[in-house]
Amino acid sequence: MFLGAAFRRFGLSLKRLSEENSSGVSKPSSCVHEECTAPAPAPAPQISGSRSELCAPPLHSRINGWSLPLHGFQLLAWLVYSFMAVVGFGIYLPLLPAPWSFAAYALIGAVFVLHLVTHVAAVTIDPADLSVRRRKDYSSPMPVFDNTKHQHVIHNLHCTLCEVDVAPKAKHCSTCNKCIADFDHHCKWLNNCVGGRNYWFFFITVSSAVIGMFLLILVVLFVFIEHYVNPAVLRTAPQFQTVKGNGTWLVFLPAAPLETGSIGLLALAFITVLLALAALLLLCHLLCFHIHLLSQGISTYEYIVRKRQSPNLKEKEQGPPALPSNGATTQSLGPLESPVNCDAPLSSRSCTFKLEDRGPTSGGLPEPVCAEMEEVNAERRLDYSSESPALMIPGEPVMSLPVHGIEKPQAPGRSSMKPIIQDPLGSSIMVHQQLMTDAQTQLLGMP
Repeated sequence: MFLGAAFRRFGLSLKRLSEENSSGVSKPSSCVHEECTAPAPAPAPQISGSRSELCAPPLHSRINGWSLPLHGFQLLAWLVYSFMAVVGFGIYLPLLPAPWSFAAYALIGAVFVLHLVTHVAAVTIDPADLSVRRRKDYSSPMPVFDNTKHQHVIHNLHCTLCEVDVAPKAKHCSTCNKCIADFDHHCKWLNNCVGGRNYWFFFITVSSAVIGMFLLILVVLFVFIEHYVNPAVLRTAPQFQTVKGNGTWLVFLPAAPLETGSIGLLALAFITVLLALAALLLLCHLLCFHIHLLSQGISTYEYIVRKRQSPNLKEKEQGPPALPSNGATTQSLGPLESPVNCDAPLSSRSCTFKLEDRGPTSGGLPEPVCAEMEEVNAERRLDYSSESPALMIPGEPVMSLPVHGIEKPQAPGRSSMKPIIQDPLGSSIMVHQQLMTDAQTQLLGMP
């Protein structure tokens, strides 16, 4: 009995532990941010996971382009440089004839060395702002930017992440996670930011790469053409005297000559030219772009900001879109609920004056009246009497006054008020009762 009770208690404890683990409630881990160190509210049953998952881990600032992780473009740039150096100085430059080989070694060698030095300098230099380099401890983590507390990382020349005052042209790079002096852009090929401290090293790196690629393409094309035109020009090295047959070529002269065939030599030349042309196009585009920026006196960052703002300025200059014409507006409104037939003849209930013994007049409603009637459609129903007098002038057609409404004249003994006749535009015309009666008598008395 005692063992059975112990086993039941052990089973209940295991069940409780499994329920707690399945609910996903755990204690929040330590975090340096204020948002994470605040006491956590009671977890809702629908939400799983701890609150510490909502806190981004602190990031360290990068010192320069050698800081891990290395970018893939950076590795690709060094691979291309190494390939061009080995192929150029190990295979094709030794095949040049004696007068040209020395000049090619000196010129292309100087360009490649200059590129190597400036490339390493652009990657190694820390482009951070002076105040950041003085106070920055790259071993300590950086806080994560909280946009609920600050609208911008740098406000009034003070960086809220680096916690230092910076220069006017300094910008906080999100990749390097520090403020860069005279920020231009973040270069993935260098894996480092380009700023005021390393911009000219970057510019010389690109320029030397363009010149080196161009000269190397000329050398490889010369070897490719001379191989078919006059191969003896390329076989002036002393090591070729021991080689039998014109189909055998030597590479890596003069230090470690290795034999290879014509197909391998030409295939490698073709691959080298294609790769060098692709790199040359990209580098020329980049070099021309930065020459344009230098002529304008702006940085890459300022150029991008202007490009983003230019579409907004064009939209403001164009103004709001023009409203559609009256015809288009009328068509868009569609037919009215109760259209008025402007061409229908007037009935005895229409807004006309008629004689007692001559029947109703006929004719169509004028266009202004039709427009007014369509506008007021069902809101203002007109009550036109069939006994309303009509004005007739000898020699003229029957005149019909289009009106909104006519107040019926009252009996003589009841009131002496003047009737009010409203025209289609809403104005009132005061007509004296005696004048109307005289006009009617005069017209009836005519033969």
